[in-house]
Amino acid sequence: MSDLATQRSEFAAIISRPVPESVTLRRTVLGGRPTLDLEPADATGPARLLYFHGGSYALGSPDTHAGLTGELARRAGLRALSVDYRLAPEQPFPAAVEDGFAAYRDLLESGTDPRKLVLAGDSAGGNLVLVTLLQAREAGLPMPAAAVLFSPWTDLTTSGGSASSKEGVDPIFTKADLHDGADRYLGPADPAQPLASPVFADLTGLPPLLVQVGASELLLDDAVRLAGRAGADDVDVTLEIGARLTHVFQLGFATDPAADAALDRAARFLTEHL
Repeated sequence: MSDLATQRSEFAAIISRPVPESVTLRRTVLGGRPTLDLEPADATGPARLLYFHGGSYALGSPDTHAGLTGELARRAGLRALSVDYRLAPEQPFPAAVEDGFAAYRDLLESGTDPRKLVLAGDSAGGNLVLVTLLQAREAGLPMPAAAVLFSPWTDLTTSGGSASSKEGVDPIFTKADLHDGADRYLGPADPAQPLASPVFADLTGLPPLLVQVGASELLLDDAVRLAGRAGADDVDVTLEIGARLTHVFQLGFATDPAADAALDRAARFLTEHL
């Protein structure tokens, strides 16, 4: 296996996409962490999108995901904030969990109306959206208007059936990759605890969720079981499974009609709940 610095460099090269020309980038701070502020030219009003990037909690940054975040923000007409949460293994669990909650709390304390706030994230970032909401609920903070999850990594115990059945079908991950990523992030922490694996959490009280996942990925059951758990807990949830699509297929925007259509639906879902 290549060293972590090489993995991060290679990940950035694979994930990075151009930022839409109509989106202006600025650097700011949220919850004590560096944050990328992405403002579409037609964004008006106080509504905000809080975004958490993917990368197995060890790779990626707001910059690697600025193209995807900016594209979602542009389509929704929302100003977005993407948080540079701390990464493992240098800062393992629960560092990222703390940073996600701190960012959310900072937005509310600075005057953002939760009814005008939506969240989104991909892969590990989808996990971080969920655990941020769980922490906010436990702290008695109001929920945002809605949240979108792209291929969320919700089960760090890797107990979903697709983690095995999609082995060899998924062109990106192996089951061993998922185990290694979880071990690197969690260290000795229990992978079944709700703030690590929100698929095992009580989701009661969470806002409306849109979950998009590809049928050809190991994390398919992470999304399917999450949606089932949310529904059982009386959460308004929409699950979309794209046939023959892979992990965070939305990154194919501008080249793949399925990615463009999914981003359009995600943007519409967010704005309809504001």
